[in-house]
Amino acid sequence: MHHQWLLLAACFWVIFMFMVASKFITLTFKDPDAYSVKQEFLLLTAMPDTGKLQGEKQFPEELKPTGKMLSDRQLVQPLVYMERLELIRNVCRDEALKNLSHTAVSKFVLDRIFVCDKHKILFCQTPKVGNTQWKKVLIVLNGAFPSIEEIPENVVHDHEKNGLPRLSSFSNAEIQKRLKTYFKFFIVRDPFERLISAFKDKFVHNPRFEPWYRHEIAPGIIRKYRRNRTETRGIQFEDFVRYLGDPNHRWLDLQFGDHIIHWVTYVELCAPCEITYSVIGHHETLEDDAPYILREAGIDHLVSYPTIPPGITVYNRTKVERYFLGISKRDIRRLYARFQGDFKLFGYQKPDFLLN
Repeated sequence: MHHQWLLLAACFWVIFMFMVASKFITLTFKDPDAYSVKQEFLLLTAMPDTGKLQGEKQFPEELKPTGKMLSDRQLVQPLVYMERLELIRNVCRDEALKNLSHTAVSKFVLDRIFVCDKHKILFCQTPKVGNTQWKKVLIVLNGAFPSIEEIPENVVHDHEKNGLPRLSSFSNAEIQKRLKTYFKFFIVRDPFERLISAFKDKFVHNPRFEPWYRHEIAPGIIRKYRRNRTETRGIQFEDFVRYLGDPNHRWLDLQFGDHIIHWVTYVELCAPCEITYSVIGHHETLEDDAPYILREAGIDHLVSYPTIPPGITVYNRTKVERYFLGISKRDIRRLYARFQGDFKLFGYQKPDFLLN
C-alpha cells in the first residue's frame, strides 16, 4: 500500500513538471521571430559602453549602444553601405577581373575629384548620375553661393567660376593627405542605363548646347563604326554601342579628350580599387542615399540635397530594352565585356535579357 502511494505521488509530480515545462516552452517560443529581433535590440541597446577592447567588433555610429531603441530603418541602412564597400573589396581582390576593376590614380582620375577643404570632403564625378546636384551641394559648402537655389545653371559646370578645386590642382603630398583623411564618395547607376542617358544628353537633346558632340565626336564614331555606309542619318545608339564595345576604342578616346567622361567606366573615372571611398551611393536609391551621405559627411545641418522628382531614379528596363532593340548580340556582349567590372563592383545584375 505504501508503495502504491509513492507511485501515485510520483505520477502527479511528473504530470505537474510536464505542465510547467509546457507553459515555459509556450511562453518562450510563441513568437520566435519577434523574440529574435527583441534579443538583437537588447544586445545593441543595453550593452554598456566599456571602451574599445582588443578584438572587439566595432559598430557603425548608428549601431553604437545608446540606451535608446533603434528603428528598423536605422539598423538596416548602415549595413547596406557596408555591404557595398565589402563587395568592392571582394571584387578588387578577384584576379580574373583585375583588368576591369583596377586603374592607375592618374591625372585623369584626379581631375574627376572635387575638393571641399572646409568640410574635408572629396567627391568623384560620375556624369549622368545626378552629379550636377552634388556639385551644387559642394559649391554652397565651399561658400561660393549662400544657397543651392541661387547658383546659376551656367556656373555649375564652369570650373573658373564655381569655386570647386580639383584634387589634381594640389601637390602630391597634399593629394595623398586628402585621400587618406577626407570623407570620399561617389554615385553610380546601372551601367547600361547610364550609357543611354549619356547618348540622349550629348547626341540627341544636347540641352547645354555643346555642338562638338554632334559636329566632331559623332562624325568620328560614324566614320569608323557605321556598317551601312549609305545611311545618312545622324549618330544612332547602335553606332555608339559598337564604338564603346570595340577593344580598340582608345585611339578615338584620345581624339575626343575629356569629353569621354560621360561614357567611360566608373573604374576609369574614380579608381574604386585604388582609392578607399567612405560611401558609394546608388542612383536607384538616391532618396535614402543622399540624406545618409550628408549625415556621414557631417553636413546635413548645413545643406540639403535638392528635391528628387518622383520616379526619376527608378531603373527602367523597358527603356533599356527599347534602346538595345535591333543591336546584334555580338555588339551587346562586347559592350558588356567592357563594363563588366562596373556591373560586378557595384552589384548590378548582369543583363541576361539583352545578352542571351
